[in-house]
Amino acid sequence: MLPLSLRTLATRTLLLLVIASAVSCSSLPPEDGIRVVSAEKRIDLTGPIVKVFLTLKVENAPTASEASRVLLAFTPTEVQHLSIVKATRAEGKHKKKAFVPLSIEASELATTAPDAPRLYSVLLSTPLKPGDATTLEVLYMLTHSLEPFPAEISQSESQLVYYRDSAVLLSPYHVLEQVTYIKMPSNRIESFTRVDPTTRAGSEVKYGTYNNQMPNSYLPILVHYENNRPFAVVEELVRKVEISHWGNIQITEQYKLKHGGARHKGVFSRLEYQSRPSVSGASSFKNLLVRLPPRVHSVYYRDEIGNISSSHLRTDSHKSELEIEPRYPLFGGWHCTFTVGYGLPLQDFVFESVDGRRYINLTFGCPLLDTVVDDLTVKTSYSYLDVVGRTTVVLKKKNVVGEHNVPFQVYYEFNPIFMLAEPLMLISAVLLFFVAFIAYLHMDLSIRKSS
Repeated sequence: MLPLSLRTLATRTLLLLVIASAVSCSSLPPEDGIRVVSAEKRIDLTGPIVKVFLTLKVENAPTASEASRVLLAFTPTEVQHLSIVKATRAEGKHKKKAFVPLSIEASELATTAPDAPRLYSVLLSTPLKPGDATTLEVLYMLTHSLEPFPAEISQSESQLVYYRDSAVLLSPYHVLEQVTYIKMPSNRIESFTRVDPTTRAGSEVKYGTYNNQMPNSYLPILVHYENNRPFAVVEELVRKVEISHWGNIQITEQYKLKHGGARHKGVFSRLEYQSRPSVSGASSFKNLLVRLPPRVHSVYYRDEIGNISSSHLRTDSHKSELEIEPRYPLFGGWHCTFTVGYGLPLQDFVFESVDGRRYINLTFGCPLLDTVVDDLTVKTSYSYLDVVGRTTVVLKKKNVVGEHNVPFQVYYEFNPIFMLAEPLMLISAVLLFFVAFIAYLHMDLSIRKSS
């Protein structure tokens, strides 16, 4: 009889085969005339986030009409964990070759079956004429797709995870030729599914080349390997941006962080952790890097207890980096909360548009590198000594990764006369105090006998 761990793994593999059979039997309405001449799929499993790079050479049939889109297919499980998908199109030749970004949207052609693939449309900048071919570069990222196996490990054990995918490209089109590469962080690969031809070279496994794959083909694979990279997951991040037109922008970031890897079992020995750092707690992490804008000032790092002194700030003309250490190393399933705050010079991030409005230009996303943010909230407001409340713009997004760290702008109307509100209110308050004080000195509050 197989050990319990292997029986569990075999059961999950069997379930995967059943799911794959349902997927391959689903019918997808393909784009007329499109076929994939060659496909290369590279899966990067070196970190906690799965990164998939696709190079697709697609061709439009000579007898077909112009094609304005190319469809991408994802399994329902992939859609649940899909954080971002981007595509570019190669235009020009040789030295003049350039990659033009393309828009992507959910396709209306998705089938109604619960286990059928979901389709996304890559909108071509210029239609693909009959008989022509073009090359697409696609990047998509999957979060929470690496499952620790075993689910619990001790302090001295390495973390093993497994990943499910297909040896062939799931596509609504006929694929003439394709190959899949899977890159792991180390040579320790416990097991991987073999779908001939399959080869391994060090930390990389190659599936293919496969020829003449029919539409909606799916060959399930399972990879079990070592991954001790920090599985840092920000369960909730609230970023508050407050603009003061007296020359400063104050940003406060509140983090709820956890280790999303295999849960820690047993007791924690700090002595063992410090004496054998390369062996004990290999899957834990004790420091994080925060990428901040240049010219930051008044930086602080604290939690519920108070300021945390274990942080180091490095700045130059292009960026600022804050290396922080929680009060204790984080093992699988452990949590911590902390706050990072800093100031920015107003003139570097707030500008005036041609229509007279002001706008702030900041970076969306999470400053923590190599992390997944389950729930992100960004609040932006401008302040003065107001008495009627303050308008706040609130942006929310789930499943955020580093690719979402892109510039964004918030436009607002601001009358400089409002800047006089603070000094006028302060002056009025001081004058009122002195008037009240003088009136008090001239008042006779003594009690006298009536005549």
